[in-house]
Amino acid sequence: MAAPRLVIFDFDGTLADSGRWFLGIVDHLAERYAFRPVEPHEVEALRDRTTREVIRHLGIPAWKLPFIARYVRSLFALHTHEVSLFDGVGAMLEAIEAAGVPIALVTSNAEINARRILGEHAARIAVWECAVSLYGKAPRLRRVLRRTGIAAADTLAIGDETRDIEAARKVGMQAAGVLWGYASEASLMRCGPDRLFGSPEEVAGLFGEKVAAN
Repeated sequence: MAAPRLVIFDFDGTLADSGRWFLGIVDHLAERYAFRPVEPHEVEALRDRTTREVIRHLGIPAWKLPFIARYVRSLFALHTHEVSLFDGVGAMLEAIEAAGVPIALVTSNAEINARRILGEHAARIAVWECAVSLYGKAPRLRRVLRRTGIAAADTLAIGDETRDIEAARKVGMQAAGVLWGYASEASLMRCGPDRLFGSPEEVAGLFGEKVAAN
C-alpha cells in the first residue's frame, strides 16, 4: 500500500482506548433504553459480528439510535479522564504530520470529548467531523474530501469497526482496519479491507521514508 495523501481516522477503538468504558455502561444503557443487555460470555462472540448484526442482536430499533448516541456522548464527557489514547497513537499522528499528510477525524463522539483525550495531539487534526450518526459516516467522509480537495483514491480511512470499512468503500477510499479495537480480525476481513494494521507503529511505517527525508 502506497502512502496516501490524506488519512482519516475513526476515534473510539482506533485512537482512543475507550472500549472498556463503553462496555461498562452497556447494562445501564440497556435498562434506560429497553434493549437486550450483553452477557459477559457474549462479548467475544459479538466482536465477530458486523455493527448491524450487533444492533439487531440487542434488539435496538433504528429510531432509538440517535437518542442513545446523544446520551452516550453526554455521559462520556463526564468520564474523559478515564480514557486515554492507545500506546503509540501519539507517535503515529506525529509521523503522519511530519510527512506532510493532513489528518482528519470522523467520529460518532463529540469533538470536545475527542479533543480532551487527544490533548496536545489535537493540533495535528486538520479536519474534524464529529457527532456522526451510527450509519452516517459515508456522507461525512465525502465532506472531508470536499474540504481538503483530495481525491478518494488518494485517501486512507482507518477504523476498528465493520461500519468504518463499509463507509470508506461507499466513498471509494482505501480502507484499513486496526486489530487493537472493537471488531475481530475475522469480521473486519469479511468486509474486504485493503489492509489490517496490528499496531500504530505499522501505520506510521507507511510514512517512514517521508519522515526520514524531512
